[in-house]
Amino acid sequence: MAIPNTLMTANRSDSAADGSDSDTDGSDDGAPAADEAVPVWLVERTYGDDELNLIILVYATEDGRRYHRRERALTSFTGPTRETTAGLRVPPDALGSVDDPATRERYAEEASRMARQHDPADSV
Repeated sequence: MAIPNTLMTANRSDSAADGSDSDTDGSDDGAPAADEAVPVWLVERTYGDDELNLIILVYATEDGRRYHRRERALTSFTGPTRETTAGLRVPPDALGSVDDPATRERYAEEASRMARQHDPADSV
């Protein structure tokens, strides 16, 4: 089931967001630094509603408050080079906000389950 866009604010960037760990900016306000990668976990995999043969992957933080969306062509799932991993590390500016409380709770439950059962690099 695709998530309507009205439930989440848009990602600012869906570009290559598999960033590695970065240094923090030294702030201690609890929020990640602008260049600090945030761990997210696969919470949803759906087919696009149109005829473009897209798979939509949604990754979320363990608290369910932020998400990262990726769209991939169905044909890119063949072969060993395009595995779908259980987790990613993405920059904060590649995350959108989950505004709907029910969706946020569902994402938190699924992200926490994935984090307990998988290493981020696990193919799922």
